[in-house]
Amino acid sequence: MSELTSVLDTAGEAAYRHIRHDIIFGGLAPGARLRLERLRETYQASVSTLREILNRLASERLVLAEGQRGFAVASVSQQHFRDVAAMRELLEGHALKESFLRGDVEWEGAVLAAHHKLARMEAQMAGGARSVTEDWKRYDREFHAALISACGSNELMSAHRQIFDHYLRYQIIAVIYRGEEASAEHRQLLDCALKRDHDTAMAILARHIRACVEHTVRNGLLPA
Repeated sequence: MSELTSVLDTAGEAAYRHIRHDIIFGGLAPGARLRLERLRETYQASVSTLREILNRLASERLVLAEGQRGFAVASVSQQHFRDVAAMRELLEGHALKESFLRGDVEWEGAVLAAHHKLARMEAQMAGGARSVTEDWKRYDREFHAALISACGSNELMSAHRQIFDHYLRYQIIAVIYRGEEASAEHRQLLDCALKRDHDTAMAILARHIRACVEHTVRNGLLPA
C-alpha cells in the first residue's frame, strides 16, 4: 500500500467515525438529508469517499440510501426502539453469562474502573449538569461493554456494539435519564458481576432496559 493510499484511507476512516458519531449523538438529526457537497465541507472528505461512507452506514442501518434521491439519516420510532431494546437484551444477556463464567481478576478490575467513571457522570447528571450528557452515555456504553468483555467472542462483542449504538442513539435523542433508579441498577449489575450471579444480573438487565423504553414511550419522547 502506498503512503498516499494509507493517508487517504486514514482520512476516510476518520470521516466515517465523525459522521457515525454525529448520527448517534444527535449532531445529525433523524430524517435529515445528507447532501454530499455540504458534508464535504464539514467532514473534509471527497464526494466519492462520502458516498462510500454513507453506504457503509446504510449497511449499519444508521443511514437510509434512497437511490436517486441520495441519503438521509435513519428515522426513529417507538417500535424500532422496542426492537432495538429487545435485541440488546438478548445479546447482552447471553454475553453476560459467558463473561461471568470466564472473567478473571483483570476483568473485575476493568468492570470496577468502568463503573467508577459512570458513577461519577451519573452524580453530575443527578445534579442537573446536562452538559455532560455525551460523557455520561459514553461511560454507560463503556461499563456495559466491560461487563461482557470476557465473553470470549469477538463476533458477539461486535454485534453488541452495533445494537448498543442504536439504543444509545435513542437515549441521546430523548435525553433519557431515569435518575437514582438507573444508577442503582448499575450498582446491582456490578455486584452481580463480582459475585458471578448471572441469574440476578439477567433480571436486573431486563428491568434496566425495559424501564428505559417505557419511560421514553410514556413521556412521549419519540414519534409513534
